[in-house]
This record gives sequence, structure tokens and C-alpha cells, in this order.
Amino acid sequence: MPKYLAIEIGGTKLQVAVGNSAGKILERHRFAVTPSAGGAGIRKQLKATLPALIKKQRPVSIGVGFGGPVDWKTGKICCSHQIEGWSDFPLQRWLEDLTGIATRVDNDANVGALGEATRGAGVGFNPVFYVTLGSGVGGGLVVDGKIYHGAKPGESEIGHIRLDKSGKILELSCSGWAVDKKIRASKLGDHAKELKLALAKNNPIAKKILNETATDLAFGLSHVVHLFHPEVIILGGGLSLIGEPLRKAVATALSGFIMEAFAPGPKIVLAKLGEDAVPVGALALARVQPSDRSPRPTR
Repeated sequence: MPKYLAIEIGGTKLQVAVGNSAGKILERHRFAVTPSAGGAGIRKQLKATLPALIKKQRPVSIGVGFGGPVDWKTGKICCSHQIEGWSDFPLQRWLEDLTGIATRVDNDANVGALGEATRGAGVGFNPVFYVTLGSGVGGGLVVDGKIYHGAKPGESEIGHIRLDKSGKILELSCSGWAVDKKIRASKLGDHAKELKLALAKNNPIAKKILNETATDLAFGLSHVVHLFHPEVIILGGGLSLIGEPLRKAVATALSGFIMEAFAPGPKIVLAKLGEDAVPVGALALARVQPSDRSPRPTR
């Protein structure tokens, strides 16, 4: 069975994994990202890790999920909103020159959507929409087992959907840092993870924060429903660890925002792959390498 190399490049972590065509991860390396080191620091980590791993595992192709806008046709990074030193960087070409292996690069939310659609909570549904609620809010649409891109650059930037005419975007309400801010202001604690504990105790302030966040998220997702009619919407990222209270609140709020003709709307589910969503999606991305491409030799 052929092996593939998966890379996840985010604002806080770097994951490098080798897996097979069944989406099973065989070996994984996880690194913390140092923002002050910029993109050059991440590339240094890759240079130090990939040669030995490739020599050991012999992957046939590489898939990459990058945390920011990407020209998916060329693998060139548009920018990173969290790490300096990525603007206009030709990541696909750089990796192919480094490894001699054909590579595909896409936005990490797109890649996470592909992972959940093919190996996670989206199996058996079509289309599949995935929203990741982490340091930012990202999304990805998978139709017939493939990432839907549309025109360049091709990300489903649901986090930048406006909630009103003043310019408030979804990310300002539903990202991890936005919920952290609400929790601190309400004296519940410092981090979003404390919301789950407070909800378990039926804390009324926690319920208010949950309902506000879920309602804004559902309003943003209602546009996805009206435009693309996914059979399932998957909630992923750190905030999804709140679990059933979040899922139920989003499902309840969404029903009030969609046309009656579209009722009952898509199924709302929690992600299954967790931290593996992007690596597993990157393995799937690597498997669809164009057959007529020849890797460039290692320099």
C-alpha cells in the first residue's frame, strides 16, 4: 500500500505525518510554532524533519494544509494572518525542490473539510460543509468527495461573513479568542475551555455566552445553507470540544434562520477527527496528485 506525507502548517502548531491510502496515520511529528521566527522558522523545522522521514517511509506524494489563503492551483501562499514571512511564498515549489516529491497545497480549512468528509463525520453525506472554530473561523465545502474552490483563491471564508452592515464579521463573535474575551468579561475564567465546565454546572452566564455564540454562528451558516444546501454541517476546532451543548444550540438557532422550504435543513454534527482532520485531509489531497506530473529532483 503506498504511503503519503501530510503537512499541517498553522499559526500555533506544525504537524508532519505519514499515512496510507486508507487515511491511517502511521507516524506523526508535532511541533510548536514560534511566531517570532516567522515562516522562515517553520521552513527550518521542515528542512530538519523531512529528509530523514522521507528516507524512512518513502511517501509517493505530499499534501499540505496551510493556515491562510492559498492559490491552490500553483501552491503559492497569498499570506498568513498569524505568521509573518509567508506572503507570496511558493510553498509547493519549495517543497518539491526540497524533497523531489510531487506536492499539493491547499487552505487548512479546505483540507480539514476533506478529511472529515472522507474519513470523519461527513462520511455518507454530500455535500459536506465543515467549519473550524479555533484561533479563527474557517470553512470548507466538499462536493462529490472533492474540495469546492470556485474562483481564485478558493477558500470558504465563512469567518469573514458579515453579521451586520457595520462590518462585524463572524470571526469577531465565534473564534476561540472572541469567546475567551466574553468569558473574561463575564468573570467566568480566562479561556473558552472553561465554558464547558460552567455549562455542566448550569451557570446562567455560561448559557448566555453559549447561546449568543451559537446564534451568530447559525446566522452565518444559514447563508451556506441557502447557497449550497449541504446535507451535513460539521463543527470542528477547539470550540467544538464544548460538545453536545454547542451542537444542539447551533442546530436549534439555525432552524429559525432558514427558509421554510428548506426545512429541516442540514444535519448538524460534531467533528470526529479532532486534531487529525487536517493531516487526514492532507493524505487525501496527496492521493489525487496529477498522474502526468514528474517530481523535480532534490537540490
